[in-house]
Amino acid sequence: MLSVEEALERILGYFDVLDVEEKPILDAVGQVLAEDVTSRFNIPPMDNSAMDGYAVQAADLQRASAESPVALKVIGIVAAGSLPTEAVRPGTAFRIMTGAPVPDGADSVVPFEETDEVERRKAGHSMDEIAINVSVHQGADVRPAGEDVRQGDLVLEKGVVLRPSEVGVLASLGYHTVKVIRRPVVAILSTGNELLEPGDEFGAGKIYDSNSYSVAASVQRYGGVPLMLGIARDNLDSMNTKLQEGLESDILITSAGVSKGDYDMVKDVLAQHGKIDFWSVRMRPAKPLAFGVLTAPDGRQVPHLGLPGNPVSAMVAFEQFGRAAIYKMLGKSGFQKPRIQAVLDEPIHNFDGRRVFARAIVTKENGTYHARLTGNQSSNLLTSMARANGLAICPEDMPVKEAGEVVEVQMLDWPEEVF
Repeated sequence: MLSVEEALERILGYFDVLDVEEKPILDAVGQVLAEDVTSRFNIPPMDNSAMDGYAVQAADLQRASAESPVALKVIGIVAAGSLPTEAVRPGTAFRIMTGAPVPDGADSVVPFEETDEVERRKAGHSMDEIAINVSVHQGADVRPAGEDVRQGDLVLEKGVVLRPSEVGVLASLGYHTVKVIRRPVVAILSTGNELLEPGDEFGAGKIYDSNSYSVAASVQRYGGVPLMLGIARDNLDSMNTKLQEGLESDILITSAGVSKGDYDMVKDVLAQHGKIDFWSVRMRPAKPLAFGVLTAPDGRQVPHLGLPGNPVSAMVAFEQFGRAAIYKMLGKSGFQKPRIQAVLDEPIHNFDGRRVFARAIVTKENGTYHARLTGNQSSNLLTSMARANGLAICPEDMPVKEAGEVVEVQMLDWPEEVF
């Protein structure tokens, strides 16, 4: 049997970073930047005010106080988006709004709360003059040009994953499109005569195809573009037709047909289109796994990942291998899910020397993480995955992880109420 690490290394060896596309910045969230981004101008472009108040010369206010305010002549007003009409001279001030450019001659801003503006307005007095009751230092409440970004700065480096903050930075630099590594198209195919599409009428001896949907949702979650091929029936025409459709993708993922006792036709059809290996991986669930390369009609090599048919096995295998493949194609690093140490509230038994990924619910009690199992760990119980937010790991060489021991948990989610 292969270890999890050996299987992952073999799989990732077949994948490369995909090509570059240019798209609107809002559509590129979660993708990897494919070029360095430099600034063509300063941000902010001019000295501007951090407050609503009055642009002044600090020297005029050296002796200003609440007991002895200094009166200045108001010579204008400037709002964000407009420009001052004249310079501030000794003995004068400019009414200024937050974000507005500071007039020439001014070296500081006094917040309006430190003036008699409110009293003047209430009394109906002229606003041609303002009394200021505090002294200020040069540069007070002035945001200098280029404080955030200077012209020519390298602002975002190639390889950065675009989050909302990076999208905001791109917008502030005037970019409406950006070059990124494109998202992989992931073809998803389920096999079996017993399967129904959700929405079909339920029938005896049939089950709804959950694997295609859980895998497609995972693909979408991790940045891929799912291509749902539907269900291939257990006959040659159906399998070949569906496989041909899947060869237009960057990777084909199938579920079922990978165990040693499975119907040989599935394996035979896959083998006709390329080279497929059927592995046993030292893990539970998801011991059986298929991987190989299929040849598209245009000669392109399309990796194929064959997941087990049991729904929990399919999801756990995808988390360990499918997610990493998508990340590599996206140009992302850090293929591993976040892991924490938690106190195990109940034992995990390891019956056959495989690495156990036990579905668990992680909580935090008095600053310590705790992990309790979701119940029955059979690989056909999909609701156990829905209840879990992590996979508690019992190593291959340990027959049991006892309650009270510290266990490593691979987090499926990062719930805010826990962390």
